[in-house]
Amino acid sequence: MPNVFGTPHKGAEPRHEQVVFCQDEASGLRAIIAIYSTALGPALGGTRFYPYRTEDEALADVLNLSRGMAYKNALAGLDHGGGKAVIIGDPAVDKTEALLRAYGRFVQSLNGRYYTACDVGTYSEDMDVVARESRFVTGRTVANGGAGDSSVLTAYGVFQGMRAAAETVWGSPTLRGRRVGVEGVGKVGHRLVEHLREDGAEVVICDVSEAAVERVRARHPEVEVVADNDALIHTDLDVYAPCALGGSLDDDTVPVLTAKIVCGAANNQLAHPGIEKRLADRDVLYAPDYVVNSGGVIQVADEIGGFDFERAKSRASGIYETTKRIFALAADEGVPPAAAADRLAERRMSEIGRLRGILL
Repeated sequence: MPNVFGTPHKGAEPRHEQVVFCQDEASGLRAIIAIYSTALGPALGGTRFYPYRTEDEALADVLNLSRGMAYKNALAGLDHGGGKAVIIGDPAVDKTEALLRAYGRFVQSLNGRYYTACDVGTYSEDMDVVARESRFVTGRTVANGGAGDSSVLTAYGVFQGMRAAAETVWGSPTLRGRRVGVEGVGKVGHRLVEHLREDGAEVVICDVSEAAVERVRARHPEVEVVADNDALIHTDLDVYAPCALGGSLDDDTVPVLTAKIVCGAANNQLAHPGIEKRLADRDVLYAPDYVVNSGGVIQVADEIGGFDFERAKSRASGIYETTKRIFALAADEGVPPAAAADRLAERRMSEIGRLRGILL
């Protein structure tokens, strides 16, 4: 069982503020909502619907993801803390109106401490259903006043982070002529391929879904396909972009990685603490995942106050400068970029969170 009250992976403070287990037997809902921090404001993070093998696995994931959201929201400049939710089950089989509405009741019961949105296994249409029971829902469909698919700005932000990494390594903020491997071409990955091809990059892809691969190949028949992530890792690459589930960078993959840059949309790409140093020791530039993939949360956060796409895209464009700032700080302080990003996020949570102590 994960240690909910133990010392967190990123820094010493704050620790998880609240973890709520939610169950509705009639609809089959089994969910966990984790709030890591509300130092910057109400927690904001998506709902992941996934067939976890055990409750322990689901709890470990929601704790890691909610912590990552706190850091992501901090560096995105949002007035939101970090939270996340997971629903245990197969969305293709278990997702029903009753289950989603039951989940909405639990979100509502937190009285605004947590705003939910989409994640793996959930879509804007699902958020419309959840919103029938809760006011604290974002990432809704355009027809219902929302921003629609948040993968649009997620992919755009990852591309901006990749441009910053390219400038740091090769002196120019472009991927033209570079060979980029994209692991996972689902909601975000296939949009990232679009940006890369428009910029003139060579692209290699893999995905467990044949349909996802075929969608990309139908539009870009020149894209190369490999069997799986292991094959992609061993391929001659300039950039490796993990855009599936987390943990793809581990003790086995890092030593054989050929890419000079790692920059992708997946959350929690580093399998465990210490991987960031192993990447740095191999002279691989790692663009911290929660920095470059923050375009989606920027998009759904903008929706809370009344969505304006150009305003949200402008803010997501700032991921380029934020990523460059992190690389510069890492070089100045002699630490991996992941450590530099953590320091910046923790500094903002501490400095802005302190203002809550001023009585109004």
